[in-house]
Amino acid sequence: MQSWQLPEHVADVLPTTARQLESAREQLLALFRVHGYELVQPPLMEYSSSLLTQIDAGLSLKTIRVADQISGRQLGIRADITPQVARIDAHLLSANNGINRLCYAGSVLHARPDGFLSTREPLQVGAELYGFADIAADIELIDLMLKSMVVADIGEVLLSLGHIGVFRALAQAANLDGEQSAQLLALMQDKDAEAVRVLVKAWQLDGMWAKAFALLPTLYGGREVLVEARAQLPDLFAVGSALDELQAVCDAFPERAVHIDLSELRVDNYHTGLLYAAYGDKSHDAVARGGRYDGLGRYFGRSRPATGFSFDLRTFIGRLPAIERQSVVVVDWKDVAAAGEAIEELRAQGQCVVVDYGIDYNGSNEVAGRLQNTDGIWQVVEV
Repeated sequence: MQSWQLPEHVADVLPTTARQLESAREQLLALFRVHGYELVQPPLMEYSSSLLTQIDAGLSLKTIRVADQISGRQLGIRADITPQVARIDAHLLSANNGINRLCYAGSVLHARPDGFLSTREPLQVGAELYGFADIAADIELIDLMLKSMVVADIGEVLLSLGHIGVFRALAQAANLDGEQSAQLLALMQDKDAEAVRVLVKAWQLDGMWAKAFALLPTLYGGREVLVEARAQLPDLFAVGSALDELQAVCDAFPERAVHIDLSELRVDNYHTGLLYAAYGDKSHDAVARGGRYDGLGRYFGRSRPATGFSFDLRTFIGRLPAIERQSVVVVDWKDVAAAGEAIEELRAQGQCVVVDYGIDYNGSNEVAGRLQNTDGIWQVVEV
């Protein structure tokens, strides 16, 4: 193997694509900014305990760990920025007891890729709102997520909704322990109602709860799913509240195509309620995901209601609009000293000025003019 080869699922980003990504990143941060979301930039690495690897098994498996040569403690390279933003809200911004709207755009690193075609170095972009528990906050974030998808130009967007609160309410009422809940969650992902039925029968659950768990994998489809769920699921307060929240989101986006799935529970362990995702018209997997994660900040000393979304900007490579390279003005390398003032003036105006050493270079095709001295005045002459 060549020593310069990159690890699997890691790749360089070349100029044309880098221009697209940076332009999209700038547009997204501008979008977040006009909606009141302030940019934060957490560090790429922290002590691994601060990254919540001890409470989220999935996040723990993604996190690359190294020894800190200064403290001797274990460091983690972040695999998800959301826990870091929760730490910032709970600790560094603790003077504000009201709402904090925060956003970010930075690289994360995964020990293993999420899928065969996934990168191990996603460019994670997202927004989070802390300090307001009402469903209105989730609706605000969903609206912002959908607007973000316009920047990526992914075509018609399907809004997918779920709610972890339905399953957890049933699990609590049925007195399931943590291991049993985890087993059922795994089966829910495969929509295997029969396997669920067999498992809960083996546990000898009360018939009402056994029926409810077997029903969950079948409760997916359009807005009519909520009517069916109210009619067939046990009349628990927490289940009713979850369905009310899902209905509120549907009502907030009356023209939007919506898919509801009460067994769509592919979340990080820190999620606590409403789940939402965006699917493009040609995407087999969600291009953006979010949800409510109340109380995550308690691990950092301040428990707060919170909701937010994120996505990997790199998944949009190939769909982002082309960003043409800026036109170039060249100046002969022998004239650089004499033309120094004119060169800096052009650059201050935003014009790209490149020193011409007499050989081809990347950007040769974008040359629009040449800086020359005409009658003692440095001027740009069209090529």
